[in-house]
Amino acid sequence: MHNYIDGPRLLADIGGTNARFALETGPGAMAAIMTLACADYPRFQDAVHAYLASCGEQVAHAVIAIANPVDGDAIRMTNHHWAFSIEAARAELQLATLLVVNDFTALAMALPALRSFELSKVGGGEARPDGAIGLVGAGTGLGVSGLVAVDGRWAALHSEGGHVAFSPSDEREVAVLRYGWQRYEHVSAERFVSGPGIALIREAIAASRAETVDLSLSPADIVARALGGGDPLCREAIDCFCGMLGTVAANLAVTLGAHGGIHIGGGVVPRLGDYFAASPFRARFENKGRFSAFTARIPTWVITAANPALTGASAILAAHLEREAPPTRAVRASRSRTLSTEPFGHAQR
Repeated sequence: MHNYIDGPRLLADIGGTNARFALETGPGAMAAIMTLACADYPRFQDAVHAYLASCGEQVAHAVIAIANPVDGDAIRMTNHHWAFSIEAARAELQLATLLVVNDFTALAMALPALRSFELSKVGGGEARPDGAIGLVGAGTGLGVSGLVAVDGRWAALHSEGGHVAFSPSDEREVAVLRYGWQRYEHVSAERFVSGPGIALIREAIAASRAETVDLSLSPADIVARALGGGDPLCREAIDCFCGMLGTVAANLAVTLGAHGGIHIGGGVVPRLGDYFAASPFRARFENKGRFSAFTARIPTWVITAANPALTGASAILAAHLEREAPPTRAVRASRSRTLSTEPFGHAQR
């Protein structure tokens, strides 16, 4: 059992829109789960201060899963304005340990612990127990990660695969890509396969037909109209989004050789509910030319668990603290910058 003698641990999952916090009071026991809007706080530290003040707690150890590359001490978010030094934040927050990891690295570390009722299978295929596992998820951005087995443990991959070049798969997507090129020098998969991307897809489809549309609709509005059945253009935009996600997932499957399956995370797909299973996603996933039989054998699941990234972040922090013997803990504060950029976490198979 993990040692919680130092009190509760702070867990956070920070995306481009929201920051979710929790206190871990024991192994897997989360309390005081709270979501704060990133836009309401000038700095990352301000959001942490506000959360801890609301809980009336001071913590010694914290792990932050953030939607951003983590390479060194300086963090500058891709889809939000927060920027901070890990060491300076640790000192200001009076923490002994502050680990900062990519949010999809944390989410990947949660995958082996997910139970069947926390996953919704889409299509066929069967996972191999020793196979690599892929992870992709659309939210404010497009996250990508995976797990590979190393000496009986899972190693999570650091990846910024959402920023690969977008690859169209039909004439409609070619038109959408052409529209994107008018605005961006480089059109990544994230430009379309994300929450903001849904709005851009709808805009691009309308432009390709010289149609005028209301550009004030949010991605949530577009999803609601699509699922309501009263707006054909919104439905087409969601269909297009799901097909594009199928391409991204299939590309990840063949890149990793993901015989352990592909997991779909992020905030967008779970909101599509039952529609997603009947969407173009799985057909596109299996439409891989000479490798169609390969991807057809790979299962795909939507993650429906409530706070999976927090679970994975907890595992990374626990493994880190367990590796530090008591004499070493006394100097942890001076080593926070190095420790915050460890290449990957581990979890028992």
